[in-house]
Amino acid sequence: MQNYQNHRSYYTAHHFIFYPLTLILAGLSIRFSVIYPEHHFELVGLALSFALIGWLSYMMRQHYGLGNQDRIIRLEFRLRYFQLTGKTFDALEEQLTFPQITALRFASDGELLALIQEAIDKKLSSGEIKKSIKSWKPDYMRV
Repeated sequence: MQNYQNHRSYYTAHHFIFYPLTLILAGLSIRFSVIYPEHHFELVGLALSFALIGWLSYMMRQHYGLGNQDRIIRLEFRLRYFQLTGKTFDALEEQLTFPQITALRFASDGELLALIQEAIDKKLSSGEIKKSIKSWKPDYMRV
């Protein structure tokens, strides 16, 4: 069951295979550049290449995946608000930050409307919003 403590997800191929392997290979390249000084520049260049590949893959994965997901979260939230109230979310959306909206999506239908107003009135952070949710609505599809 998803809740505040375990709502973050990891992509095994990236987080536990590709990134550690990239770090290990970069580290080994640096180590071998010390052991084999005659190949120092080539091995340091190789280490920098591994670091650059790791950094670029992280940035691209985050950029495309999260950018698209942010749009979907906004649309889902607008639809959910409309289903609960019969009104558009436009006026309230202008008063909330995107991190607040992403936190509010975890609230159950029964507590969502009151929590939206509380987030606006008290300018709650996303962390404060998540901690005040009593009935957590999981999001198992988060990138």
